[in-house]
Amino acid sequence: MITAELAGRHRESWQYELAEAITDPGQLLEALALDPALLTPALAAAARFRLRVPRSFVARMRRGDARDPLLRQVLPIGEELIDAEGYSGDPLGESAANRAPGLLHKYRGRALLVTTGACAVHCRYCFRREFPYEAQVSEGGRWAGALMAIRADTSIEEIILSGGDPLSLSNARLTALTGSLAAIPHLRRLRVHTRTPVVLPSRVDDGFVAWLRTLPWPAVVVVHTNHAREIDNAVTGAFTRIRATGVQLLNQSVLLAGVNDDEEALVALSGALFDAGALPYYLHLLDRVRGASHFAVPEARGRELMRAISARLPGYLVPRLALEEAGAAGKTVLGD
Repeated sequence: MITAELAGRHRESWQYELAEAITDPGQLLEALALDPALLTPALAAAARFRLRVPRSFVARMRRGDARDPLLRQVLPIGEELIDAEGYSGDPLGESAANRAPGLLHKYRGRALLVTTGACAVHCRYCFRREFPYEAQVSEGGRWAGALMAIRADTSIEEIILSGGDPLSLSNARLTALTGSLAAIPHLRRLRVHTRTPVVLPSRVDDGFVAWLRTLPWPAVVVVHTNHAREIDNAVTGAFTRIRATGVQLLNQSVLLAGVNDDEEALVALSGALFDAGALPYYLHLLDRVRGASHFAVPEARGRELMRAISARLPGYLVPRLALEEAGAAGKTVLGD
């Protein structure tokens, strides 16, 4: 029998919040008092790539504002149905870098483990919108082939946990995974790429913090924040808990039209990140994934923005403008 106390604790858990995320475009429009005319294109776009957004993230959006920069990142719109030239389902050529189910090895010395296909939020610009998760992340024998490939390649010194979002996994699954990785002697570093502490800060619970403290290697958590208004007190608290473990906390953003493609937004983002305990790391030009062309910001505009914020901020608050290209030996960092 479930007592009222147990039920209450369940409702306060991150798993409950994740299960209660908004997945119906009509419900999102209603929650934010938006024009019902937005529903038809939202349903059409969501049929290709589903809507998913935690209610705590929706609470940070402005009611009645269809141009809200947080809403723009998650609301399906008709422009996603445009078949723009130069945009594809695999813009980074990840299929060519697949070394084992769930293991991508693009860059020397480090490999990326696709831990899950699940995410707390479906960002409309996601470069893995069409990633074949079913073939890459299997329930039976999860990660066995990837772990074997990592063990066999002594050139791999760093593992990047990605997805989906690795924080969609339970603490027990994370512990099991890193326990297996810890048995591989040539691994020296672990990196975790996640958006979950930003959109669902309750995920940084006691068990997750304890997991970070048990890691046998120096670790880096790279969070993903695009706009200063994404960072509220709960997010700052989550960042503080991560940093208290001794883990390095960095942030990467994507330069998105209508979200953060102006000087003031980027300056405010860097300041908010520093106040919350994360250092700006990369500002990515958009990966040219099918359905996201309306987010593209020209490279020339990106360079112009970098010059502007570099004139206003100390160097440690200026992210590196970067472009990722299929087949390249590493990210291309764009200077002046």
